[in-house]
Amino acid sequence: MTIINVHKKIVFVLTLLAFTAKAQPYQTGDLLFQDLDCGGLCDAIETVTQGYNGQNFSHIGLVYLRNDSVYIIEAIGKEVQLTFIQQFKNRSAHPLVHARLAEKSIKLVPNAIQFALAQLGKPYDEPFIYNNGKYYCSELIYDAFAFSNNGKPFFRLEPMTFKQPQDSSFFPVWIDYYKQLSMEIPEGQPGINPGGISRSDKIIFLKE
Repeated sequence: MTIINVHKKIVFVLTLLAFTAKAQPYQTGDLLFQDLDCGGLCDAIETVTQGYNGQNFSHIGLVYLRNDSVYIIEAIGKEVQLTFIQQFKNRSAHPLVHARLAEKSIKLVPNAIQFALAQLGKPYDEPFIYNNGKYYCSELIYDAFAFSNNGKPFFRLEPMTFKQPQDSSFFPVWIDYYKQLSMEIPEGQPGINPGGISRSDKIIFLKE
């Protein structure tokens, strides 16, 4: 093989690798943040939770690559489920915000994915109560990485608030929501939200 042919082969391989990297920007374990337009509930969540760079996030999912397809493990609707990436994207008119664990924490991904997959079919946590055998979106992410981190918190729980910042009264939408559940509003109980995860120094943000 001549030097010219070797050079051509190297250029071809590098071009192929560059094309592949561009065509597939996601890795298993990546986090995708969404601004969902789901009405009053999403508006209330976004009002009291600040996201990365001041962005509004009301949902989060975990990337899972299988058989050359991109899925999102997420808690939404009635249960924890696998969703095709395009279906996930189509849910909102706003662009996805794409993040990845910092290099020193990438080793946590395999066990976090294993945990998240084991929760498929678990019911959605409508009352947003931590550790009740159900999951809302960011709670699933929290538990998955805590499991992978030898049971120690990786992201951080914070006291939840359902009150309007301007006068500390409960958002009317939350009053109606918990009335339908026949529950008291869990003000001050530990919880987590997509905005809180997005502000963690344990993740980095990537360009779509």
